[in-house]
Amino acid sequence: MCLAALNSYAQKSVVDEADMSINNIPRKGQRVSIQLDSRKIEASWLKQLNEKFGNKVKNNKGVITMDGVTIEEIAPNPIRVISKVDATPTGTTVWWSIDLGNAYLGKDATPVQWKSAEKYLKDFARSMYREDLVAQITESERALVTSQNNHMAVIEKANKIKQDIEKNKARKVEIQQMLAANAAELLQYNNQIDLNLKEQEAARADIVNMRVALESVKERLNKIE
Repeated sequence: MCLAALNSYAQKSVVDEADMSINNIPRKGQRVSIQLDSRKIEASWLKQLNEKFGNKVKNNKGVITMDGVTIEEIAPNPIRVISKVDATPTGTTVWWSIDLGNAYLGKDATPVQWKSAEKYLKDFARSMYREDLVAQITESERALVTSQNNHMAVIEKANKIKQDIEKNKARKVEIQQMLAANAAELLQYNNQIDLNLKEQEAARADIVNMRVALESVKERLNKIE
């Protein structure tokens, strides 16, 4: 899923001219479309502006204003900026209106500053795409490591099953040997019983003989005169 996401959108930073009503006042501005989550883009945009302009950045319910800031990439003199980040069905737009002091930023009115501002927004959008892709690559690498570990675990499980099978086979042989020994022992006991029966018969015959001999001696005793 992570690898598929790496190619899930075209990484284009489209900048166009767009009007927006801010506090019921229509303003001409410039807008870049970014195909990423608006919450992340807004947080990153504010972070970039705060790191560069500090307490000059005012955020009132999503409307960002900056008075007397200098953006060297756009104009050498202090300017006034109004900006807004909005979610769209395909991602996010970052819009700003720039008061250059003697004119408002416009594609036809201030073409040089327009190109500079366009590059500024494009550079921001590209940095967001790069950051997002790096995060996706990191996540994909972690997923790959997890998959590899799972694969090794499955192989190890198969090896353990094979070992258990070999142990089972060895145990079967051992049991078969024990059964064979048991059968031999049983045969020996049966033979001993047969021998014992013969010994009993012999002992009974010996008793009979002893009795006959005893009776004979007694008869001889009775015949003494």
